[in-house]
Amino acid sequence: MQCDDYDLGRCRSCTLMGTSYSTQLANKERAVAAALGTHAAGARWLPAITSPESHFRNKAKLVVGGRAGAPTLGILDAQGRGVDLRGCGLYEPGLSAAFDPLHRVLVNIGIEPYDVPARRGELKYVIVTHSPDGEHLLRFVVRSRDGLHRIRSALPRLQDAIPSARVVTVNLHPEHKAVLEGDTEVPLTARRRLPMRLPGATLLLGPRAFFQTNTGVATALYAQAARWADHLSPAVVHDLYCGVGGFALHLAAPGRRTVGVETSTEAVSAATESARLVEAEVVVVEGDATSDAPPGPPADLVVVNPPRRGIGPGLASTLEASGAGHVVYSSCNVDTLSRDLTAMPSLRVSEVRVADMFPQTRHVETIVLLERH
Repeated sequence: MQCDDYDLGRCRSCTLMGTSYSTQLANKERAVAAALGTHAAGARWLPAITSPESHFRNKAKLVVGGRAGAPTLGILDAQGRGVDLRGCGLYEPGLSAAFDPLHRVLVNIGIEPYDVPARRGELKYVIVTHSPDGEHLLRFVVRSRDGLHRIRSALPRLQDAIPSARVVTVNLHPEHKAVLEGDTEVPLTARRRLPMRLPGATLLLGPRAFFQTNTGVATALYAQAARWADHLSPAVVHDLYCGVGGFALHLAAPGRRTVGVETSTEAVSAATESARLVEAEVVVVEGDATSDAPPGPPADLVVVNPPRRGIGPGLASTLEASGAGHVVYSSCNVDTLSRDLTAMPSLRVSEVRVADMFPQTRHVETIVLLERH
């Protein structure tokens, strides 16, 4: 992949730009093997889940820079100045198609971008998500209710410019903090969730929902977990860190009870709504996966998909002492995965698969099947 922004030094986010894709993938597989070490001794290594080198991201978190009437959408440089990256080659074509119309509306309404060094201004971020159906979720992060009013007033223009904008929200983030969002989310459209229609299930994304930013690789991860589950035929599956139900819904099957556990009330509601479309017993409950036991009978198969910090010693100890014969662990940090495996010595790695969620970077996803010995 070639990138003008990288070549000109405007953006260096893609640290592997210029490295051949085959070399990137081989190095990632070697890094995972080295991190897992003896945990993967004797394990079966499945072929890596690959991605297109470009045009694979379904979501853009665009920092708004520049000035009123001439905003930039992209990142900030070291001095806090806006760098426009609307031409970035990582985004799905359907996602990129929304950027120029969105930019024209922002130019027209003249809302002032937030100046990070000066700590003044209004519009901080625009987050755009693109679905397989070609629809969009637009989310504006502003500093005050004046910004909310400006975006609300511009809603008809936004919908005319981007007819595919199914969901539009505004997040109020008044503080000067290095975090993406504030506590208050204001929906501007009647529809509150963006359907992500995948081959195995339809997931419903609200503005705060987590979904992998590479739809193709996420679909392959879910399919891999489902193949393992179908081979093992568990009667009860627990999906911890359930989110909007990605793994739970894909592992659901007639005669199988699937229980998801998730801390976010909104995600539980979305997953529960999606579960109504599945002809299987799927229950999603609100709780802390690290401490709250799912209701009902114990699991034969447990799925964990934790954040980068991993599952930690508490949940690792619980799984080690449980009666679950198998665990599927999907990890975005192979170092914490290795640490957690050390805390579960009776659960051995049976199969491993690397998933290249983010080409052009060193980031790598790993999914493993653990079997009790």
